Amino acid sequence: MHVPDGFIDAPTSAVTGVVAAGALAVSLRGARRELDERTAPLAGLVAAFIFAVQMLNFPVAAGTSGHLLGGALAAILVGPYTAVLCVSVVLLMQGVLFADGGLTALGVNITDMALVTTVVSYAVFRGLLAVLPRKRRSVTVASFVAALVSVPAAAVAFTLIYAVGGTADVPIGKVATAMVGVHVLIGIGEAVITALTVGAVIAVRPDLVHGARGLRQRLQLRVNGALVDAPAAEPATPVPAAARTSRRTLWVTGLVTSLVLAGFVSFYASADPDGLEKVAHDKGIDKKEKEHAAADSPLADYGVKDISDARLSGGLAGVIGVGVTVVAGSAVFWALRRRRTDDASPVNTSV
Repeated sequence: MHVPDGFIDAPTSAVTGVVAAGALAVSLRGARRELDERTAPLAGLVAAFIFAVQMLNFPVAAGTSGHLLGGALAAILVGPYTAVLCVSVVLLMQGVLFADGGLTALGVNITDMALVTTVVSYAVFRGLLAVLPRKRRSVTVASFVAALVSVPAAAVAFTLIYAVGGTADVPIGKVATAMVGVHVLIGIGEAVITALTVGAVIAVRPDLVHGARGLRQRLQLRVNGALVDAPAAEPATPVPAAARTSRRTLWVTGLVTSLVLAGFVSFYASADPDGLEKVAHDKGIDKKEKEHAAADSPLADYGVKDISDARLSGGLAGVIGVGVTVVAGSAVFWALRRRRTDDASPVNTSV
């Protein structure tokens, strides 16, 4: 789904850049309300994990592969505003360091992969939780469906952007059919990864999962023969004694997992083109694709320049990518958390 330079014309790219900038500005403000001293470190880890899993292309059909987009996963774990920032940090690192996703198309990619996936998935997730039983299993089920829907939604968004500013003369109906068709299949993989990850975090620290807040069922009392909700004494999701894993342990485990996925497991990822690449080639919408401005980057195409061993080159690039992403993401989220703390501090009225 990473749109390269040349697919979308300059005016449309500029408009999506404005949309992306506006979304980031709103998300920076909103994330200050979502982040605290417990969740800020998790947000940086979520960005690194998304980077790592995006390196794991999985086969879908007819010589096509797919990979995680991550908007749904991030929104459910750390909140929708923070999720937009998480995915945007990943896209920025990929575009600047790894020549993955065009630089002039960065606004398109943020709008499509960060904004659309987050908004759609979180709306579906909250809608499902409103009708499902207030149980942890419901969070996992809602995560699966929300992630599944978010991927074809992003495909539809790209199709609309292409209809406005596509640089190749291709019937939009063919683009829409091909994009949505293959990304429904990719959405199944996204849904499985998202549900498994959310379920794993809920199992050890449900209090850290944004989407699981307020999950505890309200105590009901029988009054005059009718059941009524008792006042909630503790709004936060309780943490069972058997599931009390320290935040540090969770963070270290998540980071090690990300490093292993990017540094080792990624070597076994599918080499087939992803959904957008396959559709672009088959339908001819890549006729005016431009070479990436960072094509000469030492880490271009997820390999370390001048290292001939493919496994070592790709593994080192993955490890570097995870490290840079977790540092960049953590810096942003810690700064937002500190800003929130400063804003919440009493105003100094001394003369």
